[in-house]
Amino acid sequence: MENLSRRKALSLAVALGLAGVASPARAWASTGSAAGAATAADAAAGTGPEWIWDAAADPLMASMLENGQVPAINTAWASWVNNNDPLPSGLPAEFAAYLQQVNRLPSWADPAKLTRAADFNRRRDTYLFVLYGLGSGIMSTVIPREARNVYWSAGGANMQDRAAKTFTFGYDLAQLGAFEPTGQFVVTANKTRVVHAAVRHLLPQSPHWKAVTDEAVPISAADILVTFHSLGTYVYRKLLDWNIPFPAADQEAFLHSWQVAIALLGVPDEYIPQTWAQAEKQAAQVLTPILTPTDEGIALAEDLLGLTAQVDLGVTRGFLNEFVRYVLSDQVGDWLGLKRDYVSAALIRTAWPAFILFREGLSPVAPAAFYMFDQFVRALAMLFLNKGSSATTTPITIPTGNRPG
Repeated sequence: MENLSRRKALSLAVALGLAGVASPARAWASTGSAAGAATAADAAAGTGPEWIWDAAADPLMASMLENGQVPAINTAWASWVNNNDPLPSGLPAEFAAYLQQVNRLPSWADPAKLTRAADFNRRRDTYLFVLYGLGSGIMSTVIPREARNVYWSAGGANMQDRAAKTFTFGYDLAQLGAFEPTGQFVVTANKTRVVHAAVRHLLPQSPHWKAVTDEAVPISAADILVTFHSLGTYVYRKLLDWNIPFPAADQEAFLHSWQVAIALLGVPDEYIPQTWAQAEKQAAQVLTPILTPTDEGIALAEDLLGLTAQVDLGVTRGFLNEFVRYVLSDQVGDWLGLKRDYVSAALIRTAWPAFILFREGLSPVAPAAFYMFDQFVRALAMLFLNKGSSATTTPITIPTGNRPG
């Protein structure tokens, strides 16, 4: 699996997760920032991340949308890919000035840790794909505000297209050299930040979204942090629970890559967890308690799992349903109406741990189901790595509207 492709395992989850997650207003756990600053503000005072959006990008994108300049931006920035690429011509002057200001790593970014994180992604891509794709990705459909934001935004009407367009974030984050001048993640993160700003302007204009949401403006800094916990913090804990060798240096590097990613999306430093202990404390407070089904989330989960029908995974839909239950919980499976397959459930719960032991060289005996698991993960990876087509890249584009009714 390590040699499968440099387009690593974050695709499906990122395609889902970074579209704008939100959690109900609640106090945020105090935490040191990635830059080592003091503690987070008390949300109860109305000054925490629930009340922070993007003061730099939001008014800019409102202006670009209202003045009809977004199509020109989408055309112009299609050629802007690598971190060291000059800004393309054809951008509105105000928009170009904004990108010039934000298109850089935070001052506290550690190149050595980012390099190690990329190598970690390469070495652990099998587990990362399973956890991001069938864990984090499906978890996002039971985060109520996220599910509603995704469903009623423009991309919610075509989840394959949405996954393909937003896939670039995960691909660029996982590639070797992602944060270096010849990498692509800094550019991709800034494009994603702009898309978030556009969605903040557009979704409040949707009567369908307004009828089901409990928020006035989507994708706050708190929302992005909840997304991080459904991705990075969840995967961190599962790797430990599965007893996969995870040295402290790898743990620190993995966290640091996410710290930088969150910062590039506009989250203030003081709210970004500085350690995994702080991240888990924050996740237990703001992610775990809010998980619950919605009509929109149930529909999205079925769309996403249905994408697997495009290729031969070598397993039944019942097996896929049970794998989701295994990496999340039976409660989530019940919420989403995933039909039970008790034979597959028994196989997964006994053979997957043995699969891990054999892959890690901790057992000399390959489980009888080793080949099936290996082919399943490879086929599932290829479906999303190729996005169901022969295309190798799909540009991030700024939406100009919402999902029709």
